[in-house]
Amino acid sequence: MDMDERIKYAFEHSKVLKWPKQLLSSFGSSEVNYHVLTEPVYREFTKGEAETVVREGKVSWYRPQLITPEYILRIEGFSEEAKNTLLAIASEMPDLANILYRFHFKREVDSMSFVSGSIESVADKIAGDIDRRGDNLSAIIRGEGDLWDISLSKFILDMMTRSALQSQFPELRKKGLITYNNLGYQAIARDAQGIPLIAKKEIDTMFDMVRHGDMDPKDLKIELDRWGLFPLYQDRFFDLFKRG
Repeated sequence: MDMDERIKYAFEHSKVLKWPKQLLSSFGSSEVNYHVLTEPVYREFTKGEAETVVREGKVSWYRPQLITPEYILRIEGFSEEAKNTLLAIASEMPDLANILYRFHFKREVDSMSFVSGSIESVADKIAGDIDRRGDNLSAIIRGEGDLWDISLSKFILDMMTRSALQSQFPELRKKGLITYNNLGYQAIARDAQGIPLIAKKEIDTMFDMVRHGDMDPKDLKIELDRWGLFPLYQDRFFDLFKRG
């Protein structure tokens, strides 16, 4: 994966200190409250009590109506570095990309404060508050300085993958859209041409939408091109314009 060394370091050294107790919804939307804790950039100039920078906000996940490649680009509220990191990872992990296509997510309602104490002690206090109020959709993440949203993006990937493996993949497996690879890991089922079955299912839905006037043919063409499947579907596509 071609990634700037600073970003790579931030991604690899980020850590989820407290996971949400609840998975993302398989059928609707989810909203996770996050707390990203980092050391202040000026720490080397101070000799007093330790301080922790606490950034709080929420990340909202939305299930798109269709699973299409463009949804991986629908990431709102993140830096270009964080977006590019997500894209770089997905490009190397096709099955992860298929999970990402099932979501549109955005970050919002940010606040930042400085709290006395080490990251560990501040995390313990926040975790206690989360447990006392019975919040099942809150996370605490240890981040890396000014690249803290890279740390948050790693949490997003891990949370979506964990949710998909535990709640969505069983549903897809029943439909024959999930199989196992030669190492015994769950993977997106593909046909003999290597096309994800889940993509073929969604493409069929899109053709029906165009046929009934609920989708512009140009949008269908764009999506077929994104998948690199237009040559395979071109006869069927041009049949849409034939008059009976």
